[in-house]
Amino acid sequence: MLMEHIVGAGMDQQGDNEANMGRMLLDLGKITAEEAEQVLALQAASGLRFGQAARQLGLVSEADIQLVLASQFGYQYVQAHEAGLDPAVVAAMDPFGKEAEMLRALRAQITVRWFASRKSLAVIAVDEVASAAVVTANLAVLFAQQGQRTLVVDANLRKPRQHSLFRTGARGGLSNLLAGRAQDASVVRIAPFAHLSLLGAGPQPPNPQELLGRPGFSALRDSFERAFDVVLYDAPAFSSGADGHAVAALAGGVLLVLSKSATRQAEVRDIRTQLLRAGIDIVGAALLDF
Repeated sequence: MLMEHIVGAGMDQQGDNEANMGRMLLDLGKITAEEAEQVLALQAASGLRFGQAARQLGLVSEADIQLVLASQFGYQYVQAHEAGLDPAVVAAMDPFGKEAEMLRALRAQITVRWFASRKSLAVIAVDEVASAAVVTANLAVLFAQQGQRTLVVDANLRKPRQHSLFRTGARGGLSNLLAGRAQDASVVRIAPFAHLSLLGAGPQPPNPQELLGRPGFSALRDSFERAFDVVLYDAPAFSSGADGHAVAALAGGVLLVLSKSATRQAEVRDIRTQLLRAGIDIVGAALLDF
């Protein structure tokens, strides 16, 4: 009897999902009411799901179906034709592609190894060929899609990219806060992700290394950790100076970003030795295929 109730509930849920699929496609303007009737007729004759029948009739694309399914499960992303994010943020623009899937695997690994007990993580490239900014932005989207309150802090005060990747425009940010001008800084929520926010780098200062080394940075970190579940710091490459080390020390852990073709093993060994001597954990590594 219990199994009958479970199966029956599942069938009712499936019927609700099918009805929701039709309503959402209508609401999104993907099909007309007349086309919905055509889909229902094909459904009745073939036993196909609503989305399958609509696709068979050539009325919608696979991307349209994925959008509705994502909405049904509260999974937020941006369709490719919608302006607002840099295409490099594949976790938002192409969440069902191969790159996004590999990034989800990376998210799972660092969640177990680090975020189970910590909140802050620095994402830093060994050299300037690899882009820590892109990895940081994508991981942030993935954590936000998971429902984690996520903050990206652009701590690359020399060559910031997060405001460009998320298309927020340059505005007050971390450099303002570190210089004691909190009124000029702002944390921006990244639409359409309800749980994703960005603190940009702010105006480029003449003394980025000194700013990042100020005691006030620790107080900022503590306030970020009280407000968010995951805080990702995008920092300059280790090869570009001491900025990365300051950010790594603040976070306590680092995700290294490597270039498959350009990063040398000797560089990685040197960085690893330096970080371990400083008591900074290497949480993992992202190897970029270029």
